[in-house]
Amino acid sequence: MNHMNDMNDELVLVTGGTGFIAQHCMLALLARGHRVRTTVRSPAREAEVRANLRAGGAEPGDRLGFVAADLSADAGWAEAVAGCRYVLHGASPTPSGNQAREEDWIRPAVDGNLRVLHAARAAGVRRVVLTSAFGAIGAGHRAMDRPFDETDWTDLRGNVGSYQKSKTLAERAAWDFIAREGGGLELSAVNPVTVLGPALGPDTSHSIQLVKRLMDGQPGCPKINTGVVDVRDVADLHLRAMTSPAAAGERFLATAGESLWMVDIAKLLRHRLGKAARKVPTRVLPNWLVRLLVRANPAMKGIVPLLGVNLNATGEKARRVLGWSPRSSEEAIVAAAQSLVRLGLLHDSPAARAVRR
Repeated sequence: MNHMNDMNDELVLVTGGTGFIAQHCMLALLARGHRVRTTVRSPAREAEVRANLRAGGAEPGDRLGFVAADLSADAGWAEAVAGCRYVLHGASPTPSGNQAREEDWIRPAVDGNLRVLHAARAAGVRRVVLTSAFGAIGAGHRAMDRPFDETDWTDLRGNVGSYQKSKTLAERAAWDFIAREGGGLELSAVNPVTVLGPALGPDTSHSIQLVKRLMDGQPGCPKINTGVVDVRDVADLHLRAMTSPAAAGERFLATAGESLWMVDIAKLLRHRLGKAARKVPTRVLPNWLVRLLVRANPAMKGIVPLLGVNLNATGEKARRVLGWSPRSSEEAIVAAAQSLVRLGLLHDSPAARAVRR
């Protein structure tokens, strides 16, 4: 890599190395010559992370280091940030169990952000880029007559799920920390909508499950609306937010275009994936039926406040301020579906059948 200037040799910490966005951020950083360190809760997962990066075309060898650290404890964080100029913080604790209390979501999310920011400030890190979420922007509102943008915050007085509440309070806590006691530490936030694009391995993200369930033939399409963005473009936006002077103190909505209804996504999969998408439903489920189904499956209760709500948002700020130029929503959706086919992760693939045996 001797043709690259030495500046790129800077060490960057990416928290939560098993995450979908985190791994694509690592691929983007490595491709630009950075050295990368990442945190994992268990050292046993290093092999899986390296295998996924290999699937994404990277063989970083010793340009990638691992530190065991958990957002719920101080151990390992000083070591993780030592010598790093930048931190991309996307790790977020997700409580197990469908009945987890709201507090089980919120406290770890808030405390995790503050733990990373404290460590970064103490180590003299220049800037932290926080992976927040559209969930911190677009929940709890009355119907909007314009697309959501970065000036919007989720209204916690509205009907807001635990996940969205945790993302909102965690991002607020990060900005408050910087304002009150950040010292010279800079913060930028990236707020992605539904993140699709290519999965790298079998442990797929929550968002890719949306495409997987459609491809596996879920009963129909609830009236759910979402923006879509490709994970490779989310990673690119993190890198722009990391180095651009104009990004300090700003949040950036990551969305590729107009939001889509689930049935639009279903029809697109049918159109573009042919035989592989033969089970994709294109029937819209009435809201009353979805509410009934949720009673039988409480894990789905988070979707009820979203029924019929248009969540259109704009990525204009990232384009204007950072020169970001994402692929289309259609490309992101198709890439996710193709990766599920390629990795044998669909319900009736030979690989999946072998696992069920």
